[in-house]
Amino acid sequence: MDYKLVQKTKVLVTDDLPKTILGILKETQYKRPLIVMDSFLKEVAIVKRLQVKLTENNIQFSVYDKVVSDPPTTVVDEGAEFFKAHDCDSLIAIGGGSAIDVARGINIVRINGGKISEYVTASNEIKDCPGLIAVPTTSGTGSELSNALIVTDTETQTKLAVLANNAVSEFAVLNPELVMTLPKGMTIATGLDAFSHAAEGYTSTLASPVTDAICEKIMYLLVKYLPKVIEDGQDREARERVMVAATLGGWMLNNAGTHAGHSVAHVIGSKYHMPHGMACAYALPGVLQFIAPVRSKKVKEIGLILGAEYPADPTDTEIGRITAIQYREFRDKVLGMKPFTDFNISDDELLTNIESVVNERFAGNTPKQIDQEGAMMLLKNFG
Repeated sequence: MDYKLVQKTKVLVTDDLPKTILGILKETQYKRPLIVMDSFLKEVAIVKRLQVKLTENNIQFSVYDKVVSDPPTTVVDEGAEFFKAHDCDSLIAIGGGSAIDVARGINIVRINGGKISEYVTASNEIKDCPGLIAVPTTSGTGSELSNALIVTDTETQTKLAVLANNAVSEFAVLNPELVMTLPKGMTIATGLDAFSHAAEGYTSTLASPVTDAICEKIMYLLVKYLPKVIEDGQDREARERVMVAATLGGWMLNNAGTHAGHSVAHVIGSKYHMPHGMACAYALPGVLQFIAPVRSKKVKEIGLILGAEYPADPTDTEIGRITAIQYREFRDKVLGMKPFTDFNISDDELLTNIESVVNERFAGNTPKQIDQEGAMMLLKNFG
């Protein structure tokens, strides 16, 4: 059956993370969780409170704090060995997309065996993988509801995507306290990553009337509340709204997918060590112009959500251009994202990536075929 909306993860929004996690463990009878995070989070007060609460309730947890940005496959494989060595029965992933991706990868390997790189293609079956409790500390990747994980092949410096509907989080716990002190630059980049999930899902070949409605709402929430968070990072209501939008964006990754923007971002981000959310944000204006001839109504709707104004009976080209301008206005002027020129990557250098963009895994979801000429257009409009 071609289902139009699927959601297996149980989502909780809480003001008391330790109490909520303890409640989940008691409900599921998990007794030996592995906490997966980066080394920085070990010193964060709320994480310390969580560990104290678990200890007080005789929960024998272990900690795997080897997560890094753009995690290599080895971190996942070593984490699976750590899981087995410490006789764990579940995972609590605390962090951004990298931590949750690593934990999901560990869950896949500990149940299915082998190495995480063996699951990049669909040829190896992934059995049902319960036991993952995802606690995001950023508002962008949507990994807490996503079925995808991204790891890096250190030999080729390429990003590998593993898609596993059977390995989504069993629980996603949203706690605004964890993002209240998120730096402005990271708030912008992750928020725009979530906007890209919605904009690309809205215009992908996998979109449906149900996902369209959710993607529209995600974009609306981000346009309304992301500027408020940038103005005042302690605005709890705005933080919560952005967090919810990002989580819903992760859900849409499973049901509507992404396309050209993420294809370009995966290629450029991994090669030039650019934060993923920023790469997506630099790619989106070119994508909107590229797909406007075949998705003019939806591209215009994105522009209207952003506050764009159009002439009577605009051409498809005008719709693409105006929407791209309005998005750049939101990204650069309203939010104040770092300009692409700061990376000092020349146009000629960008164009060396044409073939990689054409062959990137998610390019096939683009409503307009990406050939060599199309990839060149996308890269020329990057930034």
